[in-house]
Amino acid sequence: MAPRAHRVASALEKHGIKPGDRVGTLALNSYRHIEIWYGITGMGAVYHTLNPRLFPEQLAYIGNHAEDQALFFDPHLADTVAKIAPLLKTVKFYVAMCDRANLPKAAIPNLIAYEDFIAEGDPDFVWKELDENSAAGLCYTSGTTGNPKAFSTAIARRCCMPLLQRFPMRKASPRATR
Repeated sequence: MAPRAHRVASALEKHGIKPGDRVGTLALNSYRHIEIWYGITGMGAVYHTLNPRLFPEQLAYIGNHAEDQALFFDPHLADTVAKIAPLLKTVKFYVAMCDRANLPKAAIPNLIAYEDFIAEGDPDFVWKELDENSAAGLCYTSGTTGNPKAFSTAIARRCCMPLLQRFPMRKASPRATR
């Protein structure tokens, strides 16, 4: 998993993402989602998980409020992403969490397959030295009155990233990268 997470970080940087930028994910838990999470935080950006159970209007509001610069999504949510993409004002590119053979046919601008995206990255990318108090994650409430409310967390910077510096992740087995 480590080389792939480093590739995510490097590819994000190559695509113009900078420390402090928000990067959205609209996905269920998977090995790719974990790689993305580590890649985003390792390069200093802020991961922003979007709840796939929300209505498209709510997702668009949240993505715009957060000023997400990129959006990673599960292919089975491509129809939802196609609905919100025209409404998202700050998203520069979209990454479907799949290989090119399974890339959705939906009308989504600047769409790239995850495996192609990380192929652009450097597996030896060096994690950024970051202020432990800088935001690592951004979440929004749901099921409340009015528009969803945001809150950020730096816990990942304080707890997880120092551990990754001290105890790097093992290289993925060939079976895990398929």
